[in-house]
Amino acid sequence: MNVNDRDRMALETLERFGRESGLDVIGGTVRRSSSRFCLGVEHGDYNGTELFGVGTDRFIWLASKANDSGRIRLFSANFPGDGVIEFTPGQIPEPRSSEIEDTWGRFPFGVDHVLRSHDIHGSHGADMVVFGNIPGGGMSRSASLSLNLILSVLEINSVEIDDPMRIALLAQQVENDYIGSPCGLLDQVMILFAKKNMGTHYRPGERAVSHVPLGEDAADFRLVSLDTGTIRPGLEKSTYSTRRAECEEFVSMLSKGFGISCLAEIRSRGLYRQILERYAESHPHLCDRLIYIFEAQQRFPAMLEAWKAGDVTTVGRVFRADGIGLRDQYRISGPELETMCDLARSVPGVLGERMLGGGDKGAAGAIVLADSADALRQTVETGFPRSHPAFADDFKVHDCSLVDGITTLNIPLGSEA
Repeated sequence: MNVNDRDRMALETLERFGRESGLDVIGGTVRRSSSRFCLGVEHGDYNGTELFGVGTDRFIWLASKANDSGRIRLFSANFPGDGVIEFTPGQIPEPRSSEIEDTWGRFPFGVDHVLRSHDIHGSHGADMVVFGNIPGGGMSRSASLSLNLILSVLEINSVEIDDPMRIALLAQQVENDYIGSPCGLLDQVMILFAKKNMGTHYRPGERAVSHVPLGEDAADFRLVSLDTGTIRPGLEKSTYSTRRAECEEFVSMLSKGFGISCLAEIRSRGLYRQILERYAESHPHLCDRLIYIFEAQQRFPAMLEAWKAGDVTTVGRVFRADGIGLRDQYRISGPELETMCDLARSVPGVLGERMLGGGDKGAAGAIVLADSADALRQTVETGFPRSHPAFADDFKVHDCSLVDGITTLNIPLGSEA
């Protein structure tokens, strides 16, 4: 592919940090993995719902090249304080240990752990340099990194996995099994399968993915990430893990009297009302979680059909309704995220807005008509630092395009871009 200005800057960054850290990635492979923007259903993956989203142009770039040392050596331009992460494959810290809590190295360690658990024993050493511009919360930076690392290690060791869903599951295992983050499969699927200018529809019951083109008559619009500048801890340390545990608790209760194995199975309004009547007084917080999942599932077909028809107004309306449910029933948002949503909602031409990702901190998102994007930016740049002066130097507004999830750049480091 042609290298654009942003890719060129990333290539220069990778080359410079490789040189400064003593890692040889010149002439190696550069792989770019995207972020994702979930259109529906946020927090639906571990509850069994269908999912829909797109790949967006905030990326992680990873340069990799085999070495003769038999050791993996990595450096992150985003976390230079960690220095060079170096290990012999198979000789890594124990999963979920205190040794890995505060280092980004838990991701390459986790990739080694998971691949070996599947009898993929890479023997080649490699030098790798990583650089990214994905906001830290809401657009799936961890899934993007895990996927990129897995694909790079497989390539270094000449291992081919033909089933992309297996790769997505391996990336999920890195977070679930090694790091201890209870993430679902939404992020990995939405990044790995993303196609430029297409929506990705995932049906978990069938493990099936299809790509949905946006209707030809769609108004010109933008997806905008509203990065609050807050630092969100890993999912294992956030409200996300609490909400997932609550949903699992409710499913365990419902399995006895209703035969339910996930909240997404509650589709009929009659069954839904019966459950609410039984548990509203004794477990109101669990009923609230169900209310969000049920109503979001009811809205999901309208979102999908509107996308196919190019009806971005309806896409935005459903996105906004989901956001209100996430705020009021699922209670997974946070004050900075909701300030972003309140500001966006005040701008004519913003069709919908809500928090993104795991919750608490990180980024919100908005769907906005193209000719209103500048007004949205100006409103946020004026209003957000007034409400949250502690983050006045950290928040950002990103105008996102729809892109392929995984791309190998054809020009190696050390060449003229």
